Amino acid sequence: MDEPRIDVLISREQLESRLDELAAEIDERHRGAEAVTCIGVLKGSLYFLADLTRRLSVPVEIDFVQVSSYRGTVRGRLEVKRRPQLDLSDRKVILVEDIVDSGYSVATVLDILEEHGGKDVEVCTLLDKVPAREIEVPITYSGFEVDDAFVIGYGLDLDERYRNLPYIGIVNQEES
Repeated sequence: MDEPRIDVLISREQLESRLDELAAEIDERHRGAEAVTCIGVLKGSLYFLADLTRRLSVPVEIDFVQVSSYRGTVRGRLEVKRRPQLDLSDRKVILVEDIVDSGYSVATVLDILEEHGGKDVEVCTLLDKVPAREIEVPITYSGFEVDDAFVIGYGLDLDERYRNLPYIGIVNQEES
């Protein structure tokens, strides 16, 4: 596989700064709460979830869901691979997502969280790809709005590669 040219879209420094701001927003909103339960969407949100929750001062519980809808750069049928293990009844729940594009994955996960007792779930996404939105979903916290391009890095992958990049990049399709 030829290595694609990757153009930096959001630098490590920009990510760090925005994570500080998002954590402050969450702390402010949940000041005095017994705890918040952050549900990360595997695998893409792993880095975002870890870095965000380390910055929170409110007590945090963590669980995961896993859904998949991409094969390479092509979106396909949504597959649910893992459901939360916690009973979410009477918990303050924040769904932590790497990217919201069409909205279908988030809508599906919100339904799953409701099945597990989540009644008032907030959504925190690192990237909000508004131009790709096909259905409306509620987003409480948004890191960055991005155009409708295929992005990788900081948890986002291309065929399971490039998740470990410390920045968000765009694969340059003309030269890859």
